[in-house]
Amino acid sequence: MEMLAELFTHYWLYMIIAVAAAYLISSVNTSIIVTRIVKHEDIRKMGSGNAGFTNVLRCVGKVPAIITFVGDFLKGVVSILIPYIMTAGMASDTHDQQIRTIILYMAGLFAVLGHMFPVYYRFKGGKGVVTTASVMIMTDWRVLAAELLIFAVLFLISKTISKGSLMCAAAYPFVAAVLRLLDSMEVLSFLAPIQDPTPMFIACVFVITLINGAAVIIKHKDNIKRILDGTEKKITSKA
Repeated sequence: MEMLAELFTHYWLYMIIAVAAAYLISSVNTSIIVTRIVKHEDIRKMGSGNAGFTNVLRCVGKVPAIITFVGDFLKGVVSILIPYIMTAGMASDTHDQQIRTIILYMAGLFAVLGHMFPVYYRFKGGKGVVTTASVMIMTDWRVLAAELLIFAVLFLISKTISKGSLMCAAAYPFVAAVLRLLDSMEVLSFLAPIQDPTPMFIACVFVITLINGAAVIIKHKDNIKRILDGTEKKITSKA
């Protein structure tokens, strides 16, 4: 609890700036902008109604989908780079680095929430999968590597992006926390972003990533219904 008390006592301004910047930046929705330029339509009124990569791929085309992917990915990168640079002057000891990393995780969470509930578009945005992936690589690249493996296996079996995305979202907090736990046990410590993480730090990582993963799952509620009904669309080899 001492770490959290110090976070909200001494570093609260960093936290506010980090989450506010992340949310406002990520509220800029690439899929909506690209679709309006290319099709002069609202992507939220096309196909599945989702303002994200997969719907743009199906309804608008490959190039707009690639642009959407890059834009959504950069949201997490930029949102975390801002507090990363802003907190560069913090002490380099393990304690302060854990506090700094929690701020980065919080920025990542609000980057995802900004993408999902953009203030500029009446809070109706995408599902946050690509932005979550960029948050993973910015906070702990090992998590993204593990999640990509999970996604690849599910996608090869089902040919359905949503199934892979849902499984990755559900696994996110557990993968993130287990890797940090292994770091505390000095298993492959040379790969650890932070040496000797404390139980409180690991708990914070679990809670923040749990909220992130749960938000992604909730945004996939329509996909879950279609999966249960057997009507969820698959990505064909042609696509």
